[in-house]
Amino acid sequence: MRNLQLLSALWKANLQSAMEYRAAFLTQVIFMMLNNLAYFMFWVLYFDKFNSVRGWTLQDMMLLFAVAATAWGIAAYFFGNFTTLSEIISLGRLDYYLSLPRPVLLHALASRSLGSGMGDLIYGVGSYFLSGYVSVDGFLRFLVGVAVGVAIFLSFLTLVQSLSFWLGNSTAISQLALSALLTFSLYPRSLFDGAAKFILLTIIPASLIGSIPAEFVKSFSWPVLLQLLASSAFLLTASTWVFYRGLRRYESGNSMQVEV
Repeated sequence: MRNLQLLSALWKANLQSAMEYRAAFLTQVIFMMLNNLAYFMFWVLYFDKFNSVRGWTLQDMMLLFAVAATAWGIAAYFFGNFTTLSEIISLGRLDYYLSLPRPVLLHALASRSLGSGMGDLIYGVGSYFLSGYVSVDGFLRFLVGVAVGVAIFLSFLTLVQSLSFWLGNSTAISQLALSALLTFSLYPRSLFDGAAKFILLTIIPASLIGSIPAEFVKSFSWPVLLQLLASSAFLLTASTWVFYRGLRRYESGNSMQVEV
């Protein structure tokens, strides 16, 4: 309950901060929606020439984009520091979070909001309702798929960026991991075979964000549900353990700062 109160207070403060510059916030939202639409136009043009790609239709791709974009949007808007955690660690900016009686990782992730994430969130939900797979049970499965996607985004990037405790500034590695995760989450896993498919389920779990949740939304399956829940729970546990393990090695930045 205390953690929920903390999150509520942080999200309220982030929203108030964004509303001070409403024009800039709305610009980020609108341009991110247009960016997603422009990226999806590739598939519109592709399916104008071909009916399907390894069993995936335009509606299926719309559903995949819906799940991935919504998951990314929620992670980016409500836990914005998950993309800059390595920088926070390497620059000694964890001092502020360590000085307060709150969970360090949760506080650090949620203390920043990316306005563009709201654009992804709106686009993703809109894409779902246009995909043709709308139903009561389908929407519930969509929420499950999105929740799993959020957990995978947060845990995987936290895990990678926690390497900064041992390697120093690992921003380059983190950005590479982020780009790979985002890029491959927007492609059907049926496009890949053998080693590539294994990598996208384990080392870079992009398929657990996009194609597998999308398949789950289309039709319920107990094995798929268990796979999604087990994978997200494992990654959340592993990332939290690695972060706090690395925190023992953390070197203070010896700086006074105020977080707003």
